[in-house]
Amino acid sequence: MEPRMEKGEEAESVKITSQLLKAKTGEFDLESILLLKLRGLGIVDLGCLGECTSLEWLDLSGNTITHLGPLSSLKALAVLNISSNRIVSLEPLSGCENLQSLNAAGNLLSSLQQLQCLMGLRHLENLRFSNPMGRLSNPFCATPGYRVAMAEMFPGVKVIDGERVSGCGSELYQLCKDLDNSLKRFHITGVSELSGLSKPWVEEGYWDVRPVRRSSIVEEAYKQFNEVLQECRDLSKRADDTISQVERALNIRPDSSSYVF
Repeated sequence: MEPRMEKGEEAESVKITSQLLKAKTGEFDLESILLLKLRGLGIVDLGCLGECTSLEWLDLSGNTITHLGPLSSLKALAVLNISSNRIVSLEPLSGCENLQSLNAAGNLLSSLQQLQCLMGLRHLENLRFSNPMGRLSNPFCATPGYRVAMAEMFPGVKVIDGERVSGCGSELYQLCKDLDNSLKRFHITGVSELSGLSKPWVEEGYWDVRPVRRSSIVEEAYKQFNEVLQECRDLSKRADDTISQVERALNIRPDSSSYVF
């Protein structure tokens, strides 16, 4: 699905200037800016954004951006959200050598070949090009099996479109996914509604997590542990809810000894 133009969008074309950045952040020196949220401002031209050379977290979602040229100089950038724009090329991102998370859902990327410029990014772990909940996608997402092809292109990536494909939690996610698929095969009255219970493995706010400073090794390890722990808690609750739904639909008495994991 292509990004939609909002009412009055053309009249609010904005170019990023040093004055705009200073007003948004309160920083006098552009090189001191670490986090920048410029969501839904009608931005068309990234202007002087490339001068924010220390920038680690950037949200440009919901604008009308077509070209990412200035981002090529952001070597420290770790998290980037460019969803819901009009981007046709990711080539400048090849210079973002520390990029870890990229959300580019809702743009105009037409083929998987356009992602080859990202293959040299060794720290890349999270990629999103489709967001069904937000009804955002890219033209190439209509290609059958594109997620499998992406997993082959980026063997180091752990999350694609909000679903873990490798790393901690991937086996548990697959187990829950298999359970969902099994439940969908039931045709008993009242069970069919269960097919809508499944939710994305990674919540919507996943892409808004601020990157931990690279020097904080202990803090980074603690953050990753808590992320995995929260995923396990969410999976446990989801499994309990699904089993309860099946019990009620089949009108059977719960027997804890019958569940073996």
